[in-house]
Amino acid sequence: MRNDYMTLPGITTGSGQLRWLLALLVLVCGSTGIAVAKPPPPGATIAPMLEKVLPAVVNISTRTRTKTVRHPLLDDPFFRHFFDIPDARGRERQKQSLGSGVIVDAAKGYILTNHHVIEGADEITVTLRDQRQFTAEMVGSDPEVDLALIRIKARDLVALPVADSDAVRVGDFVVAIGSPFGLGQTVTYGIVSALGRSGLGIEGYEDFIQTDASINPGNSGGPLVNMNGELVGVNTAIVGPSGGNIGIGFAIPGNMASVIMQHLSEHGEVRRGQLGIAVQDLTPELAQAFGLEQRGGAVVARVTTGSAAEQAGLRSGDVIVTLDGRAITGSSDLRNAIGLLRVGTRIRMGILRKGKQLTLRAVIAAPAGQ
Repeated sequence: MRNDYMTLPGITTGSGQLRWLLALLVLVCGSTGIAVAKPPPPGATIAPMLEKVLPAVVNISTRTRTKTVRHPLLDDPFFRHFFDIPDARGRERQKQSLGSGVIVDAAKGYILTNHHVIEGADEITVTLRDQRQFTAEMVGSDPEVDLALIRIKARDLVALPVADSDAVRVGDFVVAIGSPFGLGQTVTYGIVSALGRSGLGIEGYEDFIQTDASINPGNSGGPLVNMNGELVGVNTAIVGPSGGNIGIGFAIPGNMASVIMQHLSEHGEVRRGQLGIAVQDLTPELAQAFGLEQRGGAVVARVTTGSAAEQAGLRSGDVIVTLDGRAITGSSDLRNAIGLLRVGTRIRMGILRKGKQLTLRAVIAAPAGQ
């Protein structure tokens, strides 16, 4: 069900795979724990903040035209004449879907939403809070992160500032805004439940902010904002056995969205580079085998011949612990970091090799064949 929101495989398709949900609940309650935030004081309100934010949130409706598939014999005049079949051409069907979006550049009319909201659409209509409607044009889309950038030509737009999502903490209050079930702008309130969620199999690059703010079908592409009215994430997916909210929602971090948006605005696509390695998490067992006290990092399992990694001097068994001074927690963390870099970017890697700390430098290369 990618036309208006995302759900985890095996959860909302009704196959009874309860173990997925149980596993995710273990993740929620496990190493990071469940953050319990204090309720706001009596008389507190976020209405003033929302008055500034809501004009930047839009409703997105799409229309996709498809033709019914006919058997080739029906296009044969002799066959139709022999069996007295009327010359009925393939009928055109229209598919409609709803989603949300957030204005990120008022001057250019840029709106950020999910790729799956506008995927394959022949017509994209944007409705503003003041009920003005515009036909949007596609600027670019990235299915690997599930983000898309569209544009409208309109005056008096209000854009939402993007916060530093790296500064978000578990327990921070957040607000999810969107158009669930086509009801128009709806606001839900909650906390950040976890950070850096990955390995869920939703997208190619995952670094989700998890929240218990209610997210439902139609919320996809809408903003997750902090109490300062800044964008901290783009609502993307939920866990729900019946497609509804159970308090486990996921948003793409604002910092990741900003980088992707820059790629899309310049090229219409994300031109990812590559380092040329296969990595895995540094597990306690591997750390013990390598004689390391380090508990975070990505172990290099394979180095591609002739790659940027080989030229930099990386070897199998090296443990990458930092990238440009930023700590690397695991293989997904490294993959996300590399996947957002442009071809030609120079990077500095801190590694552990046989217990010794080394610094290697590499230049991100273009994928093979480009």
